[in-house]
Amino acid sequence: MKLDGTIALFQYWDRLRNGRPAPRRAEIEPADIKSMLADTFILEQDSRGAAVFRLAGTRLCAAYGRELKGFAFSSLWAGRDQSLAARLAAGALREKSVSVTNFEGITQQGRSCGFELLLLPLEGGVDSPRSLGSLAPVEKPYWLGNDPILESRIDSMRIVDPDREPLFLKNGPAITVPSLVPSAGTLSSGQGAKRRRFKHLVVIEGGRDK
Repeated sequence: MKLDGTIALFQYWDRLRNGRPAPRRAEIEPADIKSMLADTFILEQDSRGAAVFRLAGTRLCAAYGRELKGFAFSSLWAGRDQSLAARLAAGALREKSVSVTNFEGITQQGRSCGFELLLLPLEGGVDSPRSLGSLAPVEKPYWLGNDPILESRIDSMRIVDPDREPLFLKNGPAITVPSLVPSAGTLSSGQGAKRRRFKHLVVIEGGRDK
């Protein structure tokens, strides 16, 4: 992990899980990661078993020139990398694996930009797996957000051991972990839930964790 935002989100997730394979999705508080929300997303599994965007931050959507909610995660990638991207997402959703991927985004005008992707599992139950992630540019060129990324090409990836990784990140940024008691700002879902917008994400209140 190289980017401060990636490290901070991992540390937040790691502290929140408190030794478990993953924290519950209802424990994620948008207010506690507000500085990272623009580059943050949540994946869910659709009826076909594919990973799709449930929520996506505004800067992430702007980089790809479209609202990503409902789109398949693998659709961001070049054809040669779609199956690998799908496997990485499936690992986070179903096997509680953590991964970091570095890739190159190619724009409509032929420009390129390096990105860092983090995938983190959330505990949502067998019938409702979720993954928290961040996707942020290594640098921020002036054109990013105006010249959409058309496809992403994986340069490198690795599976992270979350029990050992903190040893390598002792000098990285850290943020305070909130109470494990869900509150009104919790990211969750449920039929008949009340919706409200929090900064870059839509927060759905009153949901149930299955």
